[in-house]
Amino acid sequence: MPSLKTLRLRIRSVKSTQKITSAMKMVAAAKLRRAQEAAEAARPYTERMDRMVGSLAKSFADAAGAPPMLRGTGSDQTHLIVAYTTDRGLCGAFNSSIVRQVRTMAHALRRDGKTVKILCVGRKGNELLRRDFGNAIVGAITGLGRKVMVYSEAQAVAAKISEMFAAEEFDVCTVVYNRFKSAMTQIVTAQQLIPLPVPKADEAAAAKGPQAVPIFEPDEDDILAELLPRNLAVQLFRALLEHAASEHGARMSAMDSATRNAGDMIDRLTLILNRSRQASITKELIEIISGAEAV
Repeated sequence: MPSLKTLRLRIRSVKSTQKITSAMKMVAAAKLRRAQEAAEAARPYTERMDRMVGSLAKSFADAAGAPPMLRGTGSDQTHLIVAYTTDRGLCGAFNSSIVRQVRTMAHALRRDGKTVKILCVGRKGNELLRRDFGNAIVGAITGLGRKVMVYSEAQAVAAKISEMFAAEEFDVCTVVYNRFKSAMTQIVTAQQLIPLPVPKADEAAAAKGPQAVPIFEPDEDDILAELLPRNLAVQLFRALLEHAASEHGARMSAMDSATRNAGDMIDRLTLILNRSRQASITKELIEIISGAEAV
């Protein structure tokens, strides 16, 4: 059994850890509120823009002059997976769930004979995926959202992806991130960005007969050339906002659990300390009484 001094030092150490985890929980909770508001405010705009561009894709994807981001390269041999993870740990299973999804997708694509490339956004994803997919990692982007998530950071990621697509380094691009649902729940989401997925035909709309044909001013080539790169940046920005809110929620939950576990450990160690101290006192009393009787 550990000595009384060792138990006191251990209790003191656990109490110090509990103070740290409690402080981190409060910081994450304060950041979560702002991040959640930003993510929820961005959803209507990004969803509407996604529907609008998807409608254009449905109308013009098969056209001869459609932009490459809309119609693709004509092949799906090379896939780029953009993995959104964090730069810091202490957020429970947040990063491992993303890495698990990326591994599942990569193994499935390789079984089908496809080439897989991975762009890691966040230091943890690069560290966790390097062992199994070191040759497939084509880049790592770190330091996003250190103070607050801004649109220019999503534009930088979009510019990197656009450059790779223009250089014909991949055919299909999919981003994997955690979508925020609540502080306790984050949903792993895989969203294809390039080529833009064409929405399925709406049976209700088809039953109404021919639909209106949009008229573009200026022509559709100029509009799509401007709209598609912007939609890519907007969808990546939405993923960043959802990712940030999910990270703070996961860290708050993880630190709350760590604080409660530290409290339970302090209670157990205190009980052991009291029992050991009582046993030591009892032993000393027995030795004094035995010595007195011997005299």
